[in-house]
Formats: sequence, C-alpha cells, structure tokens
Amino acid sequence: MSDPAHGNVLAGKRLVIFGCGYIGRAVAHAALSAGMNVTALTRNADKAAALRAEGVRDVVLGDLASATWHADIPGGADVVLNCVSSGGGGLEGYRHSYRDGMASLVAWLRAQGGAGTVIYTSSTSVYPQDGGARVDETAPTGGDERAETLLAAEHFLLHATEAAATRVVLRLAGIYGPGRHHLLEQVRAGAAAGRGEAHLNLAYRDDIVAAVLAVSALAPGAHVFNVADDGAATKGEMVAWLAARLGLPVPAFTGVPAGGRRAVTPDRIILNTALKAVTGWRPACPTFREGYEKILSL
Repeated sequence: MSDPAHGNVLAGKRLVIFGCGYIGRAVAHAALSAGMNVTALTRNADKAAALRAEGVRDVVLGDLASATWHADIPGGADVVLNCVSSGGGGLEGYRHSYRDGMASLVAWLRAQGGAGTVIYTSSTSVYPQDGGARVDETAPTGGDERAETLLAAEHFLLHATEAAATRVVLRLAGIYGPGRHHLLEQVRAGAAAGRGEAHLNLAYRDDIVAAVLAVSALAPGAHVFNVADDGAATKGEMVAWLAARLGLPVPAFTGVPAGGRRAVTPDRIILNTALKAVTGWRPACPTFREGYEKILSL
C-alpha cells in the first residue's frame, strides 16, 4: 500500500462495501488490517463465503440495484464504497449495475440519514480523448452510451448532498495486479491486441486500494480524481519489456481490440496530479515495471 499510516486514522471506523470483486475484496482486506469494521454486500454466494472465511463478519447477499438489501444493512457508516462491476449483460448490464445501483445506494443513504464519506470507483473510459492527449479531471467527458451511464452514476452521487457530507469519484485506469494481467498473457500467447504506439494507462490493485483509503478522510464536498500510475508508457514499450523479461520474442500487434472489448483503447495519458496534491497519495508501483515485477515474483 502507498501509505500504511492510514491505519491510525481509520481504526474503529465502519466501512460498508458494495461489490466485492477484484478491488472490493482487496479493500476489505486492507480495511480489516487497518482496524476498520467492515460490512460487505455481494450478489455472489461463493464470494460471500470467501469474505466470511477471510474475516468479514457482516456479509449480505443481494443485488445493489434492488432494494431487498436495504433493511439488512443499518446506516451510520463512516465510509461507504461502491465498486460494483457490470457483471456482463452488455449495455443493460451497465445501466443496471452502475446507474440503477447508484440510485438504490443513494436511496438507502437518504433513508438511513446519510454517511460520512461515499466513494465510487468509476473509470477513465469516461474520457473520449485520443491522439496522445494528456487528460486531467477538467477534460471533457462522454461519448458512447457506456461512458454516459458511468457519468450518470457519478453525477447522481456528486449531487446527492443529503446522502453524504463527502462524495468522491475515483476514475480508475486499467486495473492490473495478482491474477489480473491481460497484457502479460498476450505476450505469452505471442499476439498483442491494439496498437503498439498508443499509451496504456494502468493502476496496480494495491495502489487503487491505497487511493480508496486516502480519500476516505477528505473534507466535505464533491471530489473527482483520476487514479493511474506515473508511467505514461506506450503499449509497445510494455510489450517489449515483458517479452525481454520472459525471454520470449516480441509479439506483433493485431490492431484490433482484445477479446470482449468493443474498441481499441484510445491513445491518451491519464494524469494523477490532483490525487497526489490533495491526499499525498503516491503509487507504490509508479510504472508497469514495478507492478509486473511483483506479479512475476508471485
């Protein structure tokens, strides 16, 4: 984690996590280590069992977009984290998980008297920029329907003043870490998706967790931050480095999206300056090299 001192500030506080996938589960572990009391909502029974086995005592099964769980989770949380995923289902899955899920969360918060801080993990895919543009939080957003759905969820939270004193949107760059390393697998397979000259913006799992903890004690108000490493490396640089590290030939680029994606990732550089300036957060993996060295050492 980028700043282990958070444990002193967060000990004894109550955290409610909605969505316990790759990031939510890691946040739960870090929060327990920091001495927080953790409640989690997940729609997956296997994940619920795993969370209980890992020390999360209060685990509720439910779909965030419904209201069936509202009576099962009491209010009064110090920190609330919404990090649900779309769970598939195309555009309707996006709308269900992100837009409808946020509406349900805000309704619960209003009914329960609000929370101290609410954090939503959005995505840098809300930015349409290409051509190597440098992108901070003031850049124009929007574009396709998925981006607009994410922005609707952001807007819902940021303007819900009665739901929480502090409302934070974290726009995450490409998530990678243990068990999640798509580019590494492409190099091993001998074919890399997309374009080698395009910049690829990444954020290592543990650095995202540290960002969540860092913003959990921000002053009241509405805040939006990009979460990305300092790398600004092209995909070609990354692939060449990984191939050399693995002793493999440098694969050719296909020029087409990776499996399951609708389009090639745009060429842009996501800036993390604001998050650093406001919270003091620093990525422990400032470039892909540190992150992939951790992955390869496991």
